[in-house]
Amino acid sequence: MKRTLKGSTMLGPLPPVMVSCRSGDKDNIITVAWTGTINTRPPKTYVSIRPVRHSYEMIKESGEFVINLTPASLVWAADHCGTYTGAKEDKFEACHLTREPATEINAPMIAECPVSIECKVFDIVPLGSHDMFLADIVAVNVDEKLFDREGKIHMERAELAAFLHGAYYELGDKLDVIGCGIVKKKTAKTVKKHPKNSAEKKKK
Repeated sequence: MKRTLKGSTMLGPLPPVMVSCRSGDKDNIITVAWTGTINTRPPKTYVSIRPVRHSYEMIKESGEFVINLTPASLVWAADHCGTYTGAKEDKFEACHLTREPATEINAPMIAECPVSIECKVFDIVPLGSHDMFLADIVAVNVDEKLFDREGKIHMERAELAAFLHGAYYELGDKLDVIGCGIVKKKTAKTVKKHPKNSAEKKKK
């Protein structure tokens, strides 16, 4: 039995990403959980930010930002960047993070993050408490440590953090792969229809 509540932001877990941006000669980092993929081809994403946040005007002015995926080891830094304002401090210095030049845009990447996604804003949608920055993904930078010898990416090696209802968590064990339901369904049908199983049932 479920208890019905008023509509609220109960979706989770979410990625507590560190969004880096640049306006003029000023850099900043804001931690965002309201983010995700909105299209595959061409690749598009979004971040939703309150207009009162310091990074809001920076991203609006530059039209660029980087989504840096947060590993569990950087949860403290992510929380700091989401709590304090960049108007009063340099968050790269405060959190001992390293600026790294992006490949397609002017905003800096965070070197300590295993994946940095370069984005260019194509629209801003006011929604209420937040405005949604819709963006094209123009480049994805992945730490060499996540690749195997064949060039396949193993995201589990990134040891990413998750955000759920006001708290941070480390991702746990791998449960299965995409398409597992289809494979298992086919396997179940094969076992059921196999002549050997039918013969055994008749003997019983």
